[in-house]
Amino acid sequence: MLTPDLTSVDGWIDVVSAVFMVVGAIMSLGAAIGLLRFPDLLSRMHAATKPQVLGLFLLLASIGLQMRTWWVWPVLLVAWIFQLLTVPVSAHMVGRAGYRTKHLHRELLTSDELDAVVQKAAAQAAREDGGDDGSTR
Repeated sequence: MLTPDLTSVDGWIDVVSAVFMVVGAIMSLGAAIGLLRFPDLLSRMHAATKPQVLGLFLLLASIGLQMRTWWVWPVLLVAWIFQLLTVPVSAHMVGRAGYRTKHLHRELLTSDELDAVVQKAAAQAAREDGGDDGSTR
């Protein structure tokens, strides 16, 4: 078994990189297991987004440390920022779609703040449909 030379900077970079890689892989594995094991859409959505972003950051940092070149860091940073911007938006859209199509367990919710908004929008849509006499203006 090879042991890193901890008297040099390269040895410490290798150790930090290995730790980042292992922890990032464990975070990604945890997200995958959560997707399979959690009971409903909202729990699965949470499992898919939270550990995935941190796990990806650790894996990208590990790649950057192992490459040991400056030009790779901006590329990795852009990849991570893109994930930070898209993961919450996609999770929000999946959650809203799941809520509207009733793919969740309401008994698992501690509070349902979206119910009042959906009921108000449904009542407003019903009023608009009922008030429309079909004539064109």
